[in-house]
Amino acid sequence: MTTATAGAAAAPGPIPPPRKRATALGTRPWVAALFLLPALALLGALVVYPIGYSVYRSLFDASGHGFVGLDNYHEVFSDDRIRTALKNNVIWVIVAPSIATALGLVFAVLTERVRWGTAFKLVVFMPMAISMLAAGIIFRLVYEQSPDKGVANAVWVSVHDTFAEPAPFPGAHPRPGGDLTAGGGGSYTTRSAARAGSPAGLPLVAVKPDDVSGARDAVAARPVPGKVTGTVWLDFIKGGGGTPGRLGPGKKALAGVTVQAVREGRTVASAKTGSDGTFTLPGKADGARLRLPGANFAARYNGVEWLGPSLVTPSIIGAYIWMWAGFAMVLIAAGLAGVPRELLEAARVDGAGEWQVFRRVTVPLLAPVLGVVVITLMINVLKIFDLVYIIAPGSSLHNANVLALQLYQSSFGTDVNQGVGSAIAVFLLLLVLPVVVVNIRRMRRERRR
Repeated sequence: MTTATAGAAAAPGPIPPPRKRATALGTRPWVAALFLLPALALLGALVVYPIGYSVYRSLFDASGHGFVGLDNYHEVFSDDRIRTALKNNVIWVIVAPSIATALGLVFAVLTERVRWGTAFKLVVFMPMAISMLAAGIIFRLVYEQSPDKGVANAVWVSVHDTFAEPAPFPGAHPRPGGDLTAGGGGSYTTRSAARAGSPAGLPLVAVKPDDVSGARDAVAARPVPGKVTGTVWLDFIKGGGGTPGRLGPGKKALAGVTVQAVREGRTVASAKTGSDGTFTLPGKADGARLRLPGANFAARYNGVEWLGPSLVTPSIIGAYIWMWAGFAMVLIAAGLAGVPRELLEAARVDGAGEWQVFRRVTVPLLAPVLGVVVITLMINVLKIFDLVYIIAPGSSLHNANVLALQLYQSSFGTDVNQGVGSAIAVFLLLLVLPVVVVNIRRMRRERRR
């Protein structure tokens, strides 16, 4: 009896369930809500509400009272200005991130091999410290058409003039009613034929003062037996004086002018004037007409119209790359610092050249970083606005148009239609979303590794 009682008393009771670990979300949800409330309020006020209102506003007309459905979206794809903006955005998304990333990769790899790599990185990254407004003003000056003001054209004209000799007296021409008459291609030809032993006079006017600064006074050519001689001079004296069409004191020689002897449409002889303005042609020029080719008077090469309709978008993209190549370089250099050097050395030991190591080892290992850079720049260029607005002149603004700029013009410009502007905003959001989703998925895959 005692044994049974003892056994019964010793029998274990029911095991209590394990106690749940206390969590803020499980036991005190109001604490979590209290912490999340400010962030959610800001997110709703600054992101969710503007997106929702933009979608709502895009369904109404310019006044905001008449419901038009999807008509504003139809206008987005039918308006020429907006279609130009969409085309330019495609160019931006393809070209700008690709070139900036490629330059950043090249800079990051090359600066690892030089002593002054840090200084070079600092110089390349420095434009990132400049605002888009300041960069736009800088490049507006860089792309000035006049070579005296614009750096780009100053360099371009210098290179051009190195290989192509400029005209000695651009814009010069003879006096009306003289012996020289206008011909094709800006040339001038004498009415009368040249004669050996009888010097010819070829006076010109409208020569720029800078082109004859320091020039000698012209002298009358001496007759040479069996040869045609003559003088080319500036038929104008500063302050007045002299007889038009005749040489005299104070009339400057035009040196370096090409003079041709033409017979039956063919050039039979050619010469250039000397420092005193005189020229001498061989005997076969006797009886031929004298011609001053148009190359003597062609306008000086004024460079490229960087901000013209055809080049304005590539020029602005160049300014963007100048700013953001440093950003790409810094990120890629940080990724390159984490690449195992053993892999690179093993590839070199196996006989791979530097180009093969770069293409088959370095670039694949940097693929995640390159993806980050490209996606970041793609998101950035989809909303590019200020650089285009500042650099592009009014005459080329339509050709440089992008969606963000058109959004501003439709919403706040001269022809205000906030319904169309809201439709552009929604469309721009839809363009950005796929890039953002790809970026989020990539980040999640990186976390799982």
